[in-house]
Amino acid sequence: MSQGAIRPETPRERRERERLEADLASSPVRGRPLRQRLRNFRPDPESGARALGGPTAWMRRLRAIEDAVEQHERQLGDSWRTLAQEVEDPAEFAAAWRELAGNWSFARVNELIDRHNRNFPAEAQLAMDPRTRDFVRINGRSYLREPLDERWVLSRFPADRDAVLR
Repeated sequence: MSQGAIRPETPRERRERERLEADLASSPVRGRPLRQRLRNFRPDPESGARALGGPTAWMRRLRAIEDAVEQHERQLGDSWRTLAQEVEDPAEFAAAWRELAGNWSFARVNELIDRHNRNFPAEAQLAMDPRTRDFVRINGRSYLREPLDERWVLSRFPADRDAVLR
């Protein structure tokens, strides 16, 4: 430990300081006080202890939903391209693809989505918005997830053979 000793500035630190000074010179908020961001919480021992338990149930469920959706997208993409190679007639391809999309099973992921939509607000202790009398939005979006179905498939993989070949 070098208590009280000042070490010389390195060339890298000098370049960083000069870049920072240049950024500050052109900053639109230079010379004005920044708005104070009030935090509506204080760290407490309970939140620290909860963090030691690892990801919560809703975090694990959201991860499982995202993984399942990625897996479905991969499998559907493979099926979409394979069907386009096997069926040359565009009308026949469209009919076959719509049938496959309608029969695709999303039971497992939709059950996870349903559990998420039912339990997430309580598990995450989501605050209520008094104006709307609904739970607050997260990053501007609702916490609700839409179940996957034929519309979801066709929005990502249209029943258009030319779109596959592009």
